Amino acid sequence: MHVPFFTFRDFPVGLQQRIEEALLTELRKNQLILGPSVTAFEEEFGQYLGGGDVIGVGNGYDALVISLRTLGVGSGDEVVVPANGYIATINAVQQVGAKPVFAEPDGHTYNITAETVGPVITPRTKVVLPIHLYGQSCELDALLTLCRNHGMELVEDFAQAQGTLYGGKPVGTFGKVNATSFYPTKNLGAVGDGGAVVTQDAAIAHWVRQYHNYGQSRRYEYAQVGINSRLDSLQAAVLSVKLSCLNELNAVRKRLASQYHEALAGIGDLILPVAPAGPNDHIYHLYVVRTNRREALQVFLQKKGIQTLVHYPVPPHLQPSYQHLGYRQGDFPLTEELASTSLSLPLFPGMTDSEQEYVVEQLKSFFP
Repeated sequence: MHVPFFTFRDFPVGLQQRIEEALLTELRKNQLILGPSVTAFEEEFGQYLGGGDVIGVGNGYDALVISLRTLGVGSGDEVVVPANGYIATINAVQQVGAKPVFAEPDGHTYNITAETVGPVITPRTKVVLPIHLYGQSCELDALLTLCRNHGMELVEDFAQAQGTLYGGKPVGTFGKVNATSFYPTKNLGAVGDGGAVVTQDAAIAHWVRQYHNYGQSRRYEYAQVGINSRLDSLQAAVLSVKLSCLNELNAVRKRLASQYHEALAGIGDLILPVAPAGPNDHIYHLYVVRTNRREALQVFLQKKGIQTLVHYPVPPHLQPSYQHLGYRQGDFPLTEELASTSLSLPLFPGMTDSEQEYVVEQLKSFFP
């Protein structure tokens, strides 16, 4: 049997057809950049998040950069980021001229917390930028309190957590301005690149709507020096279709994760994801296990036709591009341990019970 890590096949009944019809309809409209379909999706996503403004942009990286720019983050400022996060978040901080400062994650949720962020705050810290890693919400109340006490802003990277709740409220709505990606493999994924800036601040929303479209205030009039980072209509049309069943797709992920939890408990040295507790939620963008035999297990599963991925094998502080920050091996021991032991198992809407049972069977056969 072949089990892919992720595939667009076998979406819930009718979804694939609806996506294809939406793309064809959009092509026939002959308005492929911005336009009514983008506006409609922005409004729909804003309603889904409980209000505020959504501004579609070219990709998740641009959403992060723009979010930081709205807060005036630049040279001389510091932004606290997870030491175990994806490189795009760290690059965005560097892009605006600020210094990324790494914080270790919590050993259970793998997210940064007020306790791990507090020790790295300095007088130059302007923003705390948490990632809701793998789809589990960060402990936002404590992070927000920390930010208020130190005069800092919170910017959420919720690219892996569209539909995740914290205390019953969608993540991506707690910071003054927040960023997400619609990369195809995300829970709310397009069929190409895309992203969005989300804010409850009308003045920020107005600035972003100008800035991401060359600074244009009205056709051929430019109120500021902006950039070109626009969500195209084809992606917006697909996103509207998928948004209409996002909760259903996330429920499938939760069911599959629960089945993994039950079937894999106590197997070998596998460390399973921690089930959310209290106000936290988890929609399992990724189902990440840990084992000291990661490389051998991945090779074994590959030979059995099971595709897995490693997120992320080299931590940002050890990447060649960030050697100028002066970090060394051993500075973030938990992050480095996660990088060497984590393995993401297949989990996607459309994954069949027989496929998951096969994955579980092979995992059990690998461990004594």
